[in-house]
Amino acid sequence: MIKNWADDDKPREKLANQGRSVLSNAELIAILLSNGTKNKSALDLAREILQLADNDLNTLSKMGIQDLCKIGGIGPAKAISLIAAIELGGRRKRAQQTTNIIKSSKDAYHFFKPLLRDKNYEEFWVLLLSNNHSIIKPYQVSDGGIAQTIVDPKRAFKAALEHNTSSLILCHNHPSGNLNPSQADIKLTQKLIQASQTLDIQILDHIIVSNTEYYSFADEEKLK
Repeated sequence: MIKNWADDDKPREKLANQGRSVLSNAELIAILLSNGTKNKSALDLAREILQLADNDLNTLSKMGIQDLCKIGGIGPAKAISLIAAIELGGRRKRAQQTTNIIKSSKDAYHFFKPLLRDKNYEEFWVLLLSNNHSIIKPYQVSDGGIAQTIVDPKRAFKAALEHNTSSLILCHNHPSGNLNPSQADIKLTQKLIQASQTLDIQILDHIIVSNTEYYSFADEEKLK
């Protein structure tokens, strides 16, 4: 058991004495788990969790309570503690966003990436912008399945009108990682552009986000 290890090898003591950066991912997870079982230390459980996630933190961030509880020794309480810590880390990243003005598709991608990259299902968002393209607020229009989400244009433009929005950026994610827009994506974009012209609201771009990359309708000259 960990309590019988030398202090330099115990994750908690190691963090206290040497700093957080020297700990492995498994050691950090072991601290969150707090304790192990009769036959497994917290570090053993942490290693099994990482193995289940293919040693990929992005994969781990998408795992739910039922996924984690497949491991012997991991119950709902431990699973919830780990999920809460991962969510807190994600919120910290979002809080660090300093881009107040959107100048390019890359700016839009960096804004939306923390919101969408760990999602297992498609979500559709609009980013409401002022005259100088400064951010007013993001607004989630819908969420859906693995392959698509149903978008009601009235919801998107209702939020835009309520906040006196001059322009907006559309964004949704592709959990599959395939960034190519589907025919449904293209038709929806065209439909929203037509509606925006009636309301005198400019659509600057439609961004498709994956874990590592993005597709921009504006950059590809598809906003027609």
